[in-house]
Amino acid sequence: MTDSSAAVPGQFTLVLHSHLPWLAHHGRWPVGEEWLYQSWAASYQPVFAVLRGLAADGFTDVMSLGITPVLAAQLDDPHCTSSMYEWLANWQLRAMELATDRDPVRAAAGTRHFRAAADAIADFEAHWRHGASPAIRSLLSSGIVELLGGPLAHPFTPLLDARLRQFSLAEGLADAHRRWGYTPAGIWAPECAFAPGMEQEYASAGVGHFMVDGPTLHGDTALGRPVGDTDVVAFGRDLNVSYRVWSPKSGYPGHAAYRDFHTYDHDSGLKLARVTGRSVAGPDKAPYDPDRVDAVIDKHVGDFIDTVRARLVEESDRVGRPAHVVAAFDTELFGHWWHEGPVWLDRVLRRLPEAGVTVGSLATARERGFVGAPVDLPPSSWGSGKDWRVWAGPQVQHFVDLNAEVVDTALNTVDKRAGGFGSAAEPSTVRDRVNDQILRETLMTVASDWPFMVSKDTAGGYATDRAHKHAHATREIADAAARGRESTARSLADGWFAADNLFADLDARRLPGTDAYSKGGSR
Repeated sequence: MTDSSAAVPGQFTLVLHSHLPWLAHHGRWPVGEEWLYQSWAASYQPVFAVLRGLAADGFTDVMSLGITPVLAAQLDDPHCTSSMYEWLANWQLRAMELATDRDPVRAAAGTRHFRAAADAIADFEAHWRHGASPAIRSLLSSGIVELLGGPLAHPFTPLLDARLRQFSLAEGLADAHRRWGYTPAGIWAPECAFAPGMEQEYASAGVGHFMVDGPTLHGDTALGRPVGDTDVVAFGRDLNVSYRVWSPKSGYPGHAAYRDFHTYDHDSGLKLARVTGRSVAGPDKAPYDPDRVDAVIDKHVGDFIDTVRARLVEESDRVGRPAHVVAAFDTELFGHWWHEGPVWLDRVLRRLPEAGVTVGSLATARERGFVGAPVDLPPSSWGSGKDWRVWAGPQVQHFVDLNAEVVDTALNTVDKRAGGFGSAAEPSTVRDRVNDQILRETLMTVASDWPFMVSKDTAGGYATDRAHKHAHATREIADAAARGRESTARSLADGWFAADNLFADLDARRLPGTDAYSKGGSR
């Protein structure tokens, strides 16, 4: 690590984006709830422990932490919390069995996993047993993070009907307030996706700042930039700094000493190997040795701090004023994908101030004036090509067509019912659970995760099945409603709602543009 502790100009902001699609009740292995529980144990628990430890030691405002409404719902869901407890216990049982192996290397690995599972169970009982919201409110109260929100079910918003897009954002912010008693001033837009004009919607929703990827600002990320004629500020991810950590070719997690993510021991289901080498096949990887990693973590902490310091100086010199540098990652990188990531994170956040780097959240950067001249942003995302191809390219055109059809069906049905259901004098006073479920299933259909998984060839069959299942639910309820089969429509709506038990507060009367909305159903 650099020996210099001289202060450098500007501010560094770390942004973590926490998100998984809705997985509860939709399979377990190899894709389904297992994904949630692995991420919970490996990332959310240790990252929150890092933040609690920093807060206890007097640190404040160390990062901006995004938590999507759909992930927050799972971390609060009674089925998920109960199943997570069982998953942790199963992890410990598998480790106990491995610890009795005749091979001393495997037995030692089993002992390590047993202790890790025991620690995770104790942490879960102390901080998570009643869901994530108490833990999140505790972080908020300590001032250790700024929380970022987002649209309700993580849709790829540029391709979404504007009414449903505005509805999803407003409902997502309201969901955050209900869970945490806090309405986020900033958001992580799903996939950092943007279309011109969305800044006006952000302003109307009360959003003050949001994230984009560096190329959206043509690499000029040294300052936040107000978008168009609004006061809504776009902050860009600095790829020079971010890619030091997460680059497929040279990022830290690929070091030979770190635990390998992809290789499982078939007998125990546990991860026992280290990376060893990028071209080494799974069966040939060497056993993980924790004694190898401490010095490597320190080396990567030092390299990252040197990179941040140099970038702040370079960018401040370039723009002629103190600059702002943002590194942004998926939270699931730290622990789930990169086993040593939480330890690295803790050391970086503690040592950056010692190295003369001012650290703060996006909200603090805005308050401190790290904002430049207004800019018009192009259509963009943080996906491949930094455009929309992952979610709208030829390989996922069937999703684009499916989403357009389902959204059109849903909005037409909801609009007709909003104007004719219940009392004609005051339709907005009647909660219509049929309309609610139509919109709920529609938002689940258009989740950005499904085309992403197909484009990236990661469980594409599962993603396609999920999208079509929610599309079927939308059509089935809407068809019964359109045929005047009110009892059937209500029964179907209730049945599909019970299947997921998700977003109970969603209220179709708040959909912009309906008669109910104009007659007083808005928030």
